[in-house]
Amino acid sequence: MRLSTKGQYGLRAVLDLADRFGQGPVPLNTVAEREEISEHYLEQLMSQLRKAGIVTSMRGAQGGYQLSRNPEEITVAEVIDVLEGPMVPVDCLASDGGCRRSSVCAAQSLWKRLAEAMNEVLGSTTLADLVEENHRLRSQNGDIMYYI
Repeated sequence: MRLSTKGQYGLRAVLDLADRFGQGPVPLNTVAEREEISEHYLEQLMSQLRKAGIVTSMRGAQGGYQLSRNPEEITVAEVIDVLEGPMVPVDCLASDGGCRRSSVCAAQSLWKRLAEAMNEVLGSTTLADLVEENHRLRSQNGDIMYYI
């Protein structure tokens, strides 16, 4: 199981906004340049995040994107869920009815435990946690500003 570039790039973009929380809207092209993401692709991701209420946008000369809430209030799980959908390691755990073999599948309990562990880690990690970790790493390794 892999997180797609959609989830990775979207998380990088919101982490960029989280690092600048409270400083006003950040132009999309600025985020795209800093995070080395296509501006066109980033616009699609931000549109999804805006519709989900994770970011807000402002038009005009001083416009751009910003987080809708404090980074301490937004979990990685929220961001990933918007961009990727529910994190399940196998299709049989998806909410669309599961699998006809679920009552006799010994592996399903393993997959459920794995899904619960992934959701626990993603749900207990906030954007603020990752920004703090990035600042710690930057102070150790120079001032390189990369997320993920």
